[in-house]
Amino acid sequence: MVRAYSPGRVNLIGDHTDYNGGLAMPMAVDLGTVVDFTPGDDFRVVLRSVGEPEPADVDVHVPLDPEYLGALRPRWARLVAGVVGVVRPRAGGRGTVETTLPVGAGLSSSAAFEVALALALGFHAEPTVMARACQRAEQAATGVASGMMDQLTVCAASEGCALLVDFADLTVQPVPMPMEAEVLVVHSGQARALTQSGYAARRAECEAAAHRLGPLGRLDPEAILGLPDPVLRRRARHVVTECDRVRWFAAALAESDLAEAGRLMTASHTSLARDFEVSTPALDGVVAHLVGLPGVHGARLTGAGFGGCVVALTDPGAVDVGALGYTAWRVRPSGPATVMG
Repeated sequence: MVRAYSPGRVNLIGDHTDYNGGLAMPMAVDLGTVVDFTPGDDFRVVLRSVGEPEPADVDVHVPLDPEYLGALRPRWARLVAGVVGVVRPRAGGRGTVETTLPVGAGLSSSAAFEVALALALGFHAEPTVMARACQRAEQAATGVASGMMDQLTVCAASEGCALLVDFADLTVQPVPMPMEAEVLVVHSGQARALTQSGYAARRAECEAAAHRLGPLGRLDPEAILGLPDPVLRRRARHVVTECDRVRWFAAALAESDLAEAGRLMTASHTSLARDFEVSTPALDGVVAHLVGLPGVHGARLTGAGFGGCVVALTDPGAVDVGALGYTAWRVRPSGPATVMG
């Protein structure tokens, strides 16, 4: 039996910058997914999950075709099929899936599952190659042109560190998290589903702006003034200013300046809400509640938006999770996905 584990991921700052060739600072977290897999002699991969009433049963020769995968039942079999279609194991087997990650919260439960399953099926590669393979699997399974921040983070994670990722060349720089910093993830109560959100529209708007100006992650702020369309100008402004905030955030962490780091996180949320329009009243309400609490330096939505979670930077023990009124997790920076045995 092979046991593979992958952590989840929370993005501290820098959302919707990955597919624009910009900067982000995600962090792998100490919540994750375990896949136990026993190879067999037939050609079917059969997985059972505690959280799913029906098993996923996939032929190892499944076509990596979004239309075909989109018709598979149960729904979670589509992701299994995407990974199987990319990895192409020579034989099937049986396995189980367990996770401590909330689904639909923006903590990369899908990426954690993809990477853990790929490892369990025997696919081993350096982080960028593994991340690209699992990104391809997710895109085929969901039909969403998602970025690869989630997969790259869980593959390249460094214990005790966040990652400064430059998506122009996929370079990754570990940034130690200050010992006096605590990261809190709070669920808004609103599930996130990119296939039913405006994610594709936002990506298309960014592509339209980049067609006129060049890659948004490398622009100077003055360049966006040349966009005549006010919607495209707002989308581009978010990406440009968000990349600056990521740079300043990394510098603030290096100086253990939690007040400045928190200020940048809250400014990021404002930009995501106003310029990129991916926040919701539920997310805004959680952010407003958190930043009003003593010891909370800043908060922002994390992930693509349209629901899911908020991430906050706090002093240790500053927030009483039990009295918060929301489901919440204190998370620590984790190491990368791995085969455990």
